[in-house]
Amino acid sequence: MSAVPDPQESEPAAQTPDRSGGKPSITVGNVSGILNIGDHAVNVNVLFDKGFSAEGALTELVKELVGAVRAERRSVDDELADKADLLAREVRARLKREVEQLRLEDRKLPVHWQPVRGKAPDREDIHNGRTGTTHPSPRHLDGRGDTITALLKQETSHWLMVLGREGSGKSTLALRFALSRLEARPLTRKAPVPVIFSLGSWNPDTTQLRDWLIGRLERDHPLLAEASPSGSTWAATLVDADYVLPVLDGFDEIAIGLRKDALIALNSSTLPLLVTSRRAEIEAAREETKVVPCADAIELIDLDLDDSVTYLQEATGTALPTLPDSTGIGPLTGWAYVLSELRRPTHTPAAANLAAVLTTPLMVTLARFVYESERDPSELLDTEKFGTREALEKHLLDTFVPTAYKRALSKGGAARDHRRWDTKRAQHWLGYLAAHVTELNTPDIEWWRLGTTVKLRWRMLWVGITVGVASGLVAGLVYGVEVGLASGPVYGLMAAGITGPVNGLAMGLTFALMHGFVTKMKVGGPLFEPSLMEIRLEDWTKTRLRASFRPRVRGGLAGGLLFGVLWALGGAALSALLGVPGPTIALSSGVELAAGVVLGLVLGLIAALGAGFETVIPREKRALPSDLLNTNRATVLKQILAVGLVLGPGYGIAFGLTNTLLTGTGAGLVAGTMVAIGVGTMTAWGRWVVLARIWLPLTGWLPRDVDAFLRDACEREILRQVGTVYQFRHAQLRDHLCATAGTPPARIVHRIGGLDRLFDVADTDGDGYVDGADYQRIVDRYRTAYQLAADAPEAKALAFFYREYWAGLQRHAKTHGRLSREQHRTAAGATTTDPALREPVAAFGATVFEVIDADRDGRIGERELTRYLEMWDLAGDASRVLGRLDTDDDGCLSQDDLSRAITAYFHSPDLGGTGSVFFGVG
Repeated sequence: MSAVPDPQESEPAAQTPDRSGGKPSITVGNVSGILNIGDHAVNVNVLFDKGFSAEGALTELVKELVGAVRAERRSVDDELADKADLLAREVRARLKREVEQLRLEDRKLPVHWQPVRGKAPDREDIHNGRTGTTHPSPRHLDGRGDTITALLKQETSHWLMVLGREGSGKSTLALRFALSRLEARPLTRKAPVPVIFSLGSWNPDTTQLRDWLIGRLERDHPLLAEASPSGSTWAATLVDADYVLPVLDGFDEIAIGLRKDALIALNSSTLPLLVTSRRAEIEAAREETKVVPCADAIELIDLDLDDSVTYLQEATGTALPTLPDSTGIGPLTGWAYVLSELRRPTHTPAAANLAAVLTTPLMVTLARFVYESERDPSELLDTEKFGTREALEKHLLDTFVPTAYKRALSKGGAARDHRRWDTKRAQHWLGYLAAHVTELNTPDIEWWRLGTTVKLRWRMLWVGITVGVASGLVAGLVYGVEVGLASGPVYGLMAAGITGPVNGLAMGLTFALMHGFVTKMKVGGPLFEPSLMEIRLEDWTKTRLRASFRPRVRGGLAGGLLFGVLWALGGAALSALLGVPGPTIALSSGVELAAGVVLGLVLGLIAALGAGFETVIPREKRALPSDLLNTNRATVLKQILAVGLVLGPGYGIAFGLTNTLLTGTGAGLVAGTMVAIGVGTMTAWGRWVVLARIWLPLTGWLPRDVDAFLRDACEREILRQVGTVYQFRHAQLRDHLCATAGTPPARIVHRIGGLDRLFDVADTDGDGYVDGADYQRIVDRYRTAYQLAADAPEAKALAFFYREYWAGLQRHAKTHGRLSREQHRTAAGATTTDPALREPVAAFGATVFEVIDADRDGRIGERELTRYLEMWDLAGDASRVLGRLDTDDDGCLSQDDLSRAITAYFHSPDLGGTGSVFFGVG
């Protein structure tokens, strides 16, 4: 700052003569200043009257100076805080909607918890307390997140685990915690923003935790996908600056084989975390990693029956007599009868079953939801209908979806459409969606991934047919009109009948193979994900063009080369079938290959130049999954329009130079349209059209208007919106639908089929459940088929394996009773990584070999294998199994061959492989 005397008298007014040369100026009383703002400093020339004491005025001037500098150039910290505030407002609004849909403010259901201390049965500590500590009395959560917030502040570790069994309220607790922190945040503006992330979609093998969090923030909050002054996105900047408090919901939803790496990553993270999980999954990962999590843990425990009864009484407006045995009143009905029975000191068997069910918030709220309408809740005490606790739980889960679709929605577009959905068909479609997300090991229903559980060969076929039919129609129409104008309608029809199928077959085959190549080459992930950018012609910038030019041109050339090779090979094969001479085929193939390379270069240049017009999708255009779908559709249509407008005229001019103008015009129109259609199927929106809008509705697994159906299911509280994706509101409901609503065939979802077939084999009495008696019957099957005595070594070894396996299933299912199909699927999948079963599986392989090798020659021939497979009604598979497992091609199986097959099958994530036949699965 420099001060110079002003030889002229200054007026006391706020306006001063302009001596700044256009630079910003400040005036305080008789003192004026001129600002010179540079890149790294601010200079102020202060002008004041001769002999004037400027001490007081200079103080005011400094204040004005600070304000002027901040207005001229706001600090990055301020911008970062603003972005955090915007994120907090978005998250808070989303969570408030979630609370309203769940009706959490209507009636608060208390949740009890206790610190995890000491040892769980047969487990080591998660977090060891001080020597001599015992389990304290359960503590009560007040329905808000304040208690957990205080606990998180008190603990010394950087992360807190909230454990509990399924339906115990872990996700609701996470929601309340986040909302409580957000409610208090305006008082401490720089406090981190709690954001709930569904942990099931994280793959720690491929993505670091920070990178995954950043990606989810950019996907679900578009304002954070923009570049910050540091060059990285605002999402990355917020995470790095500790402005985000990750609330990671559902560690148990992570794929079984990834939990080990996930636990290690969480344990080594420096971020403050709150993680929810079922306890068994955390402990299993802890045993496998031999790493004790440096986390404090609390465990949600079962509801008190009094809490459940009080909640249902208040929620249903039921008046109960003062004492259960009160006289002088008429017979009780409905909820009054049910709740009175539950309040009795001694329960009937029916009341005892219902009391056991109403120990989790999920089941209590399901009971309220299902019986709010005209249904009579007295049937819950009908032992003829529901003789067990499992039967009651299954009933509540079965009736949830039909009840939801019988209700009329009160507002919005979904209310106008709700009568379109037939209840049975809606449950069938939801069953496919549940199987779809189970297959993908993710809780997210992402519109761009619908149909991707279909086997690749089926996807290639569907893409090829779609592109082929569309291309054939275009080619037949254009060439038919062209020939018809030149030679008459008869020749036009003949030309359409020939050129349409030929071009359709060529383009369909080419793009079907391209789809397969791109998927197998592992480059289809980003290609088939919706872009977070949109094309705006008025926003062209050189920066994006420079950053994207080379990668996009290289990608275009690679795609063009692949297209050219496939096009040339297809054309050569077709020409050979038509008897075209070899030299002509070679010349034509070379031209087609060159044309493919040129096409790729053109596409790469178009994509690179288009990058200059790309801008981050505005916030208001990505509020819902359907918004992202609509924006992506507009972007793809602009891209393929550009491809057609550039390629079509170019190809038409080149073709027309050696032909007539009419011929060149037709060729350009056909080429531009066909390639544009094919290129469109290689995008997220294009693949969604092919799979989710055409083929899955045709096969009956999804409705025609998928987007409207998903929005409606969200309004009905079956699904919930999480950013730009949907999720099932309850994981237990999702698993139930996956198991009971008609699991799609192997061509639709192919990995979970092995788990379901294993259940079908184990359910030997066909009662819909698996228990220890079923596995004893499998041992008896061996004894009968091979005439083994009960005390034979082989019979004892088989019984030992199936006892250990059944114990492992019960351990992972967290029950001591029989297992339903969905419980068995989850538990069987978990046993694939259970270290306690490795030795029993190895011993089982050796025992099965001894049983099959009847002549004790140390090898199994086809005859012996056929006899064994007859026991499972799989004799027809004997030759195939032998051919696949015979590693030395001697026509027999060694013990190593068989043991290797059994071990590979049992420990594969999806229980797949030829070794399945030794467990009775074809």
